[in-house]
Amino acid sequence: MTAQEALTYIHSVCWKGSIPGLSRTQELLRRIGNPEKKLKFVHVAGTNGKGSTAAMLASVLRRAGFRTGLYTSPYIFRFNERMQVDGQEITDEELAEITEFIRPHAEAMADHPTEFELVSCIAFVYFLRRKCDIVVLEVGMGGELDSTNVIETPEAAVICNIGMDHMEVLGDTLEKIASAKAGIIKAGGTAVIYRGSPSVEAVFEERCRAVGARLVRADFDSLRSVAHSLDGQIFDAAGFSALQLPLLGEHQIKNAAVALAALGVLRERGWKITDADIRDGLANVSWPGRFEVLRREPLFVVDGGHNPQCIEALVDNIRAYLPGRSLTVLTGVLADKDYGCMYDGAAPYAKEFITVTPDSPRAMSAEDLKTYLSRFGKPVTACESIEAGVTEAIRRAGPEGAVLAYGSLYMVGAIRETVKKTVH
Repeated sequence: MTAQEALTYIHSVCWKGSIPGLSRTQELLRRIGNPEKKLKFVHVAGTNGKGSTAAMLASVLRRAGFRTGLYTSPYIFRFNERMQVDGQEITDEELAEITEFIRPHAEAMADHPTEFELVSCIAFVYFLRRKCDIVVLEVGMGGELDSTNVIETPEAAVICNIGMDHMEVLGDTLEKIASAKAGIIKAGGTAVIYRGSPSVEAVFEERCRAVGARLVRADFDSLRSVAHSLDGQIFDAAGFSALQLPLLGEHQIKNAAVALAALGVLRERGWKITDADIRDGLANVSWPGRFEVLRREPLFVVDGGHNPQCIEALVDNIRAYLPGRSLTVLTGVLADKDYGCMYDGAAPYAKEFITVTPDSPRAMSAEDLKTYLSRFGKPVTACESIEAGVTEAIRRAGPEGAVLAYGSLYMVGAIRETVKKTVH
């Protein structure tokens, strides 16, 4: 089996869509020897910030000398980046070999696993074969019924910012969504949470009481922004001064506080992580597509935010990092997202819009999005491809302007690749 054959198989129509529940994953793992039982994990859930927080944790653990696995979704450039060890994504050969190993076991099941369940099992085998000391495991959706939740009590269960997303599955209130995500908190473990509303925190408190787990709240009170620019930010946090972080935005400092709290829990559990490891890990973290500067003339920033809280953070970043700039907004959306909320806050800062169609069967067409955005009274141009949209946005922005590309993670990879070709 080649890597392309493996991906064709993984994405094939014989697998169902997204079906909550653990039984299929558990059965497949039993058939292949339960690799997850031989690994240690930091389990990371949440609506927003879980990818950034997971990347921070993995970066620090790697610098502390641990062989560190990282499992995330979705991907920006290529499927392989969803599973990495020490910053290196799974090779095509490994992906093909492990998929071929798992395939007969999956096909022998009466109730076939979903695509995400199959991918999670591939990742567990990969991390075990690479002899990972610890794996930072990002939840796909929710928590309690997500296929990653087949693991036993993790070293820490980390729950990032809770927001309104995937409501058709997780519930229509923040408390219901928090309850779904609280399912990763297990008996005898420690939960680390992003500070939220009292009602949301109460959900996590109740879960911890019910299963006999300890609750640790991230320390936001000690956070102080020292400086920020398009190159990164410097901040103080509990026990640390002048920490450097290349990820932009106040919300990323809060995500870092969650990571710091989780690292404190790991230290208590005997993991040897020095202050220097933490400094170096945060200063060198990479997490593409989150208010990321791709070029300077004209300034070109890309952001994959797509739900209400992401857009709030995006608007805050526009004010903090792009004050007074004339913004050409390059955008595309998925038709099943609440795209109305994606533009109301940011539209006042746009001088014009360029629309594209993201690479997804769920995408809204550039022409339909153009029609929708015309309500804001700004010029709108629909482009036939993402590449054409990037070229047009750069042309219209001019050397003194700025391009802000946002709307869907499914177009970030193509935008980054196209912009890279334009930088001389």
